[in-house]
Amino acid sequence: MDDRDILIDTTIIIDFLRKQNKQATYLWKVKEAGFIIRISTITVFELYAGAITDTHKDDLQKLLKWFEIIPFDFETARISAEIYKNLKKENQLIEFRDIFIAATSIKANISLLTLNKKHFNRIKDVKISELENFQ
Repeated sequence: MDDRDILIDTTIIIDFLRKQNKQATYLWKVKEAGFIIRISTITVFELYAGAITDTHKDDLQKLLKWFEIIPFDFETARISAEIYKNLKKENQLIEFRDIFIAATSIKANISLLTLNKKHFNRIKDVKISELENFQ
């Protein structure tokens, strides 16, 4: 992967979907900056799980065309298990889905952009992009 690749988590997309002024969102700024935007299949799950209406589902289908989707595979599962064990040992467990997204970032060797740095900062090998770089 090159420096123009970035993995975004669900919080970035939800922020985009909720805001009236799309151009003020991090997702818009990352796209405008020419990044190759990637998401995990876990993010796809989270988004569809939250899509209540047919309009939400239609909007989601259109938006997902912006991204390259990285599958959750064997190696990502193995990395996830290691993250889980480390966090459990330190009594710092976070949501499983966040562990899976972090493992996707680690396996793909790309930075993660999130509005939930508090959770992801607990994982030592994940590289978190600074939001300030996209303001």
